[in-house]
Order: sequence, then C-alpha cells, then structure tokens
Amino acid sequence: MDDFYRIKRLPPYVFAIVNDLKTKARSQGQDIIDLGMGNPDQATPKHIVDKLVEAARNPRNHRYSASRGITRLRKAVTTWYRDHYKVELDPETEAIATIGAKEGMAHLALAVLQPGDGVLVPNPTYPIHSYSVVIADGDLRSVPLVPGEDFFARLQEAARLSWPKAKMLILSFPHNPTTMCVEQDFFVKVVEFAKEHKLMVVHDFAYADFAFDGYRPPSFLAVPGAKEVGVEIFSLSKSYNMPGWRMGFVCGNSRMIHALGRIKSYLDYGAFQPIQIAAIVALEGEQSVVRDIVELHQKRRDVLVDGLNKIGWCVPKPKGTMFVWAPIPDGFRAMGSLEFSKMLIQECKVAVSPGIGFGEYGEGYVRFALVENEQRIRQALRGLKTLGAR
Repeated sequence: MDDFYRIKRLPPYVFAIVNDLKTKARSQGQDIIDLGMGNPDQATPKHIVDKLVEAARNPRNHRYSASRGITRLRKAVTTWYRDHYKVELDPETEAIATIGAKEGMAHLALAVLQPGDGVLVPNPTYPIHSYSVVIADGDLRSVPLVPGEDFFARLQEAARLSWPKAKMLILSFPHNPTTMCVEQDFFVKVVEFAKEHKLMVVHDFAYADFAFDGYRPPSFLAVPGAKEVGVEIFSLSKSYNMPGWRMGFVCGNSRMIHALGRIKSYLDYGAFQPIQIAAIVALEGEQSVVRDIVELHQKRRDVLVDGLNKIGWCVPKPKGTMFVWAPIPDGFRAMGSLEFSKMLIQECKVAVSPGIGFGEYGEGYVRFALVENEQRIRQALRGLKTLGAR
C-alpha cells in the first residue's frame, strides 16, 4: 500500500500529529480549547437554512444536478461580483460552482497543468495550494512570504531563476496563515507580471469579507486585464458560516473555467441541488449577516491579541482572515513549532496549528483560529499565561 505513486508524493500531514494528541487528551476527560482548525463555530444564518429545508422537501431537487452549478446560482455569483467589486462576468463562460474552494483548487490544477509544469506558491501557505500542485504532478516552487521582505520582489526573482519557466502562480490575500493583506496596486503588478512571464494566476479569495479596522480586501478580478491571465476562487464557508455545506466558485478566465468544467463533468454532478438553491439566497439575501459574522471575529481577535501581548507574547493585530499568526515567544522558539504546539496541548490545554505545517518558512510561528467564544479565549489565555511561570 505504501507504493502508490501519488500517495508517496504527498508530505506527512503535520497537523495530524497535533490532532491525535488533542483527541487523546479529550478522551481522557481533559478540556482542550481548540484554536487549531479554521472551522467556523457559529450557526449558518437562519434564512439560508430555511431555504435549504424548503428545497430539500421538493422531490425535483433530489435528482442529479449540474456539475458547473445550476444557471441561477452562477448568475447569483456573477451579480455578487458586480455589486461588490464592479466586475462583469459571463455566468455561462466565466463562472463555475465547485464543491468548496479546495475541490475547485485541486481539480483546476489537474485540468490545466501538465506533469512537470512549474507553479509558484507562497511559503508558508494553506496546504491545498501546495498539495494541489503535487497531486497534479506539477513542479512546486516555493516563494518565501516572510515579514520584513518584499514578497513581490521574491516573486520576480523566483520567476527569473526558474527553469523551465513556471506556468502558474497561486496567491491568496488576505493570506492564510500569515494574515498578510495587500492593496489593489499589488494585483496590478501581478497582472503585468503574469503577462510578461506567460503565467496563469489563481487567487484564492476565501477571506474576501474577513477584514477589520476599515480595511477592504481587493479582488484580483477587479484589475483590468485580470481575466486574461487568471481566475479567482471564492467560498461561502467563512463569509456566511457555511463550511460544511461545501459551496465555492471559480470565476474569471474563460479557458481555465472551461477546462475545469470539462474535468468536473467526468468527476461529479455538482453539489446537492438544495444546497445550491440555499447558496443563491446567501448571495442575494440580507448581507448584514456577513457584517455580524466579521464583527464577532474582530472582537475575538482583539481579546486574543490583547491578551497574548499582555502575557508577554509579541503579536500584531491582523487586518484580515479568521486567524492570528503568532511568533513563538523567544524562550521557546528553539524547540520548534511542532513541539511547542504539542506542549501547549499537554501543559496549557490549548490546541493551535504549528507553523511548520504550512511550509518550512512557517517555522517559528503558531496559528490561532478565532473559532471559540470570548470566554473560552480568555480561558485559553489563562492557560498560556502559565508558560511564563516555568
């Protein structure tokens, strides 16, 4: 079983080590505060759930659906783009529904990459950005994304030194795990860069709405010429508290959308149709629910970051995402992020994600997910405070 080619190419899943330790501790009756996985803890808004229930009772929605997503849903997401970013998209050729952002990312890589094609990916990054390339037999080329360095300059250097020339660039801002944010002029440079180097661009926009302190994340597609070179992925998981529903979209370049549609037509019949119908209500319905969700996470961010800094950590407040990317305190940095994360479970009863799990340039950090209420976050801080007494 160990000889399966694609399985052998996948690196060890570091997060499984921490998850196993957390599960073992809980099985022994320990109360572990889980700030590891970015798994939204709040209920999906009622009007979305109500539409799902209504649609699920209609037998006509129990049949196979469409792998590209029903027409009405594709029109809803293109209208959402027009209203939010003044981006005009053709729902027939420039938008496709996917079974979550990860499915869209993975199948897009399979659809457009040949074995050995080079792909520039930030490091650290959300694992599917790297693993989708590996699974598709691409050549993963990591570009360091670290504090205090010019990431775009690093991109230019990587493109210049890469041989054979890279074929794709994968980005995601606001960025998971580092929480780095960019302004629109960054994407203007990316479009020019992609045209110069003949690169396809994939921008994962999962945290489009998750921004704080007046910051508004720009859409890659809002830049003139972006559709000529790439696509953007959006998901309902975070903005609408719909992680388990598995509903996402890939929008933009018609050739890339067509390729993804072709490969999906062989692999699936689309999401359960009542979920698609409920997703239309999410996109077209009352958007104050999104603001409420973001405000909740901003309050949690403030409690966590203020609390960490009070007990001796040195953590900046992120402007986006549902995470806090925290440098490991100096006294513990030598042990590495994996061992430090294991220690936090065992001694502080707090689970986090080790930075090394997002790539080698994530070493020295841990990622906190804002998926517990303020009371539980304060409880976690009391546990973390005990480290200072060692």
